Amino acid sequence: MHPSVHAVIAVKSLGLAKSRLADGLAPEYRPRLVLAMLEDTVTAAVSTPAIASVTVVTPDPTVAGVVRALGARVHPEPEVIAPHTSGLNAALAAGAEGVRRAHGAVDLLALQADLPALRAAELGELLRSARHHRSVVTDHDGSGTVALLVRGGGDDPLELNPLFGPDSARRHIAGGAVEVLGEWPGLRQDVDTAADLERAVALGVGRATSALLREIGVSQACHGTGDRCRAESSLS
Repeated sequence: MHPSVHAVIAVKSLGLAKSRLADGLAPEYRPRLVLAMLEDTVTAAVSTPAIASVTVVTPDPTVAGVVRALGARVHPEPEVIAPHTSGLNAALAAGAEGVRRAHGAVDLLALQADLPALRAAELGELLRSARHHRSVVTDHDGSGTVALLVRGGGDDPLELNPLFGPDSARRHIAGGAVEVLGEWPGLRQDVDTAADLERAVALGVGRATSALLREIGVSQACHGTGDRCRAESSLS
């Protein structure tokens, strides 16, 4: 069976990197961490056999160059954002529209960009488990969304209807998505705070994030194949 799922990820300019990591990471490292986490997320996605393509929506040329080298496609960020629509959701919708224009009524997977502990096996299991027309995977605390999957159902690109942001899990479920349950700690561990980053590192982050954390002085212990590492010391 040919892969039919097309993933869409949205990333804003690196200069607007996560401010909530300020309590555990110096400002000069935050854009690099955002890029490293994206690299590990995209690497896991392009390595998932069931995923046919990965599209990254971004206005940042550095991001575009990095993800193209990993095998992802790049879609420009929309210039005009509709009222009451977040930039992230507008970008994901634009990416979905580009995918549907190119491929027709394919399955769409909207994925968060900050999943450094994500494994391809987790994504593969999710895609096998999610049989509903619209499915959602909540984050580690159950309030946010890390993945939104829409199965075919026509060529309307607006059907993705991403509602990422505060309390997004409840809003996606209220909009008709069915929560998919599974033990996918890497998929569920998005990173917004220093504590989130510590939890991701404890799970085992990918090569790019691991290399950056080693560079800035976080002790690492590598296990198994060597492409995943966990921290032995605090980030703070």
